Amino acid sequence: QVQLVESGGGLVQPGGSLRLSCAASGSRWGHNVLGWYRQAPGKQRDLVAAITSDGGTTYARSVKGRFTISRDNTKNTVALQMNSLKPEDTAIYYCNLRLVGAGAAEYWGQGTQVTVSS
Repeated sequence: QVQLVESGGGLVQPGGSLRLSCAASGSRWGHNVLGWYRQAPGKQRDLVAAITSDGGTTYARSVKGRFTISRDNTKNTVALQMNSLKPEDTAIYYCNLRLVGAGAAEYWGQGTQVTVSS
């Protein structure tokens, strides 16, 4: 059973930075994608950034240039460095693991709150 545990959320002023981390427990996987999604009140859950097991990345247009996703395959961790935060970045951020190919599956973390406010 795969478990994803996020950490690093909190309250930050506009223009500030936060770093989210997610640790994935379980066995070694084949091709997979680790990502961060966010959901603001009354809105759908949207992709923020994702990184494949071979290092390919994708970002939402609204965070490109401000956020950086990275992963450590030896530790099964993924991080999201968030800089120049804006009030509209306020949301619950969820870690996601998507296994690709045979045995495809998807897992979610419990979410961590990020609030950007003065």
